[in-house]
Amino acid sequence: MLVFRQLFDPQSSTYSYLLGDRATGEAILIDPVFEQAARDAALIRELGLTLTATLDTHVHADHVTAAWLLKRRLGSRIAISRAGGAGGADVRLADGDRVAFGRRHVTALATPGHTDGCMSFVLDDQTMAFTGDALLIRGCGRTDFQQGSAHRLYQSIKTRIFTLPGDCLLWPGHDYRGLTVTSVAEEQAHNPRLGGTISETDFAGYMKHLGLPHPRQIDVALPANMVCGRPADEALALDGPGWAPLNFTFAGFWEIEPAWVEEHGAAVQIVDVREADEFTGPLGRVPGAVHIPLGTLAARVGEVSKDRPVVTVCRSGARSARAVAILKQAGYDAVANMAGGMLRWRAQNLPTAGARD
Repeated sequence: MLVFRQLFDPQSSTYSYLLGDRATGEAILIDPVFEQAARDAALIRELGLTLTATLDTHVHADHVTAAWLLKRRLGSRIAISRAGGAGGADVRLADGDRVAFGRRHVTALATPGHTDGCMSFVLDDQTMAFTGDALLIRGCGRTDFQQGSAHRLYQSIKTRIFTLPGDCLLWPGHDYRGLTVTSVAEEQAHNPRLGGTISETDFAGYMKHLGLPHPRQIDVALPANMVCGRPADEALALDGPGWAPLNFTFAGFWEIEPAWVEEHGAAVQIVDVREADEFTGPLGRVPGAVHIPLGTLAARVGEVSKDRPVVTVCRSGARSARAVAILKQAGYDAVANMAGGMLRWRAQNLPTAGARD
């Protein structure tokens, strides 16, 4: 069974793609974004997968890749086109090379034109292809910098991507209108730049007069991506909040294990957001917890000090996750949700105040 997730970075409108082999648990991640590394790592962990490699479709100019960061955190290899010239990769891909994940693989297709090193990745059964910035939904990548060439891009799309099966789904590197996926047949018929009988000369003339501004992050992104996203300050990039061993969840908040809370309870503020009858009910409560029901938390945030980290608690961890968001919005930086809530606390036989068995 194929595990597949399309992920999105709103800052750069970049799509990343996670593909995994459920039988072996191995996975690859295409075009990861640096700022989303914690989110992606959390998803990989929650799905029970092992990230074996990150693949970048090209040296990006609009965002920094998370390839280096994920290698340091998860041990994944870095794969990118040899023609792109980036340093720090473990695998330098050539046209036709395969990248395996368990029993599945993708094949690298050289599709230059947006940049010299652009590659598309085609799933082994040709039902899916990941085109990066070469072919977008009803569009294509620009060709006016980074050794771009409209003539090469036209040939890449017409002779490589458009020769895939018509029902092959094409997953782009970006979209700015909320679209998510297209197909070979759709783009052959409806792409206004490349579809139908549009000639190479027509396409080159179209691309010459786009008049686009340079990407906003180009001065940061290009140098960083030439070293596969390795930052100048490695320690800062690798360290999360330093006050506890936290896990970043795919839902976008930090979690902490009950055992750590039990051992270090005096160093944090524990805010229980259950209703009053639950706080005094049979599950009991974490010793020392302060009771502020979730419905009143926004109005009572002043009762929570900013001098010590905050751990939020509820029955299962769901309402307390919302409490984390409320506190973050109120300016509390050191805040985390207790994973599993009181149900996990009790399951682990941790000391409990007011419990009735």
